Amino acid sequence: MSGAVNFKNCGSVLITGANRGLGLQMVESLASGGFSPRKIIATTRNLTGAQKLQELAQKYANVHIVTLDAVNQESIEKCAEEVGQLVKEEGLNCLINNAGIKVVADFHSVTAEKMMESFHTNAVAPLMITKAFLPLLKRAATRGASRTMGIQRAAVINISSLLGSVELNWGESSNNIKWYPYRTSKSALNMVSRCMALDLEPDGILCMMIHPGWVRTDMGGSEAPLSPEESIASVLTVIGGLTEKDHGSFLGFTGEQLPW
Repeated sequence: MSGAVNFKNCGSVLITGANRGLGLQMVESLASGGFSPRKIIATTRNLTGAQKLQELAQKYANVHIVTLDAVNQESIEKCAEEVGQLVKEEGLNCLINNAGIKVVADFHSVTAEKMMESFHTNAVAPLMITKAFLPLLKRAATRGASRTMGIQRAAVINISSLLGSVELNWGESSNNIKWYPYRTSKSALNMVSRCMALDLEPDGILCMMIHPGWVRTDMGGSEAPLSPEESIASVLTVIGGLTEKDHGSFLGFTGEQLPW
């Protein structure tokens, strides 16, 4: 967990979609791993359905829960205001856009509605959320003692997927996964992230995408080879060790460069 120890030097981390799956595991791993940031801000759309997250907040004093509906602009702006009150003049050091959905449809079953639903949650929402939190990220980037890019200063991490790789979706590499809404929305997220990386660079805010692997969650299914604990241990190691060289990159959970 060499890279993950750098979270100790990170004032605040915000994780969207933290009520289940990988988001919940991120909160738990950060809170209990001995390298916890000063504030872990976990968002959920429905507080009443986030029992495990509430238990973590009761157990760890640095875990704060804020309501966020990622596809509702009013909710995004309200969340940004609440987070601003939590982080105050220190700003937000690390935004992890984790919230996402898996809409599965092949060429014959796909509809415009399924495509738009997937695009809104997986590609548009991270952009709108990052825009709303930009003042807090800029504040952290300005105040940080380090001039090096990374989570100790300010960073936006978008949870992407290997299934968003255009290059790998060909021939045998495609694995017959004909998920039009999901695959194209993750490709769009990668482009959104690359565009944001260009715009955030002048402010010293790192932006990149990471593939967490195929994980045994509600989205990943029971046949996936990785447990949430294994995936997030690797993901946090990679995120914690990010520097300027990783700005705008698309990395796997072990830190390797992935094809676009």
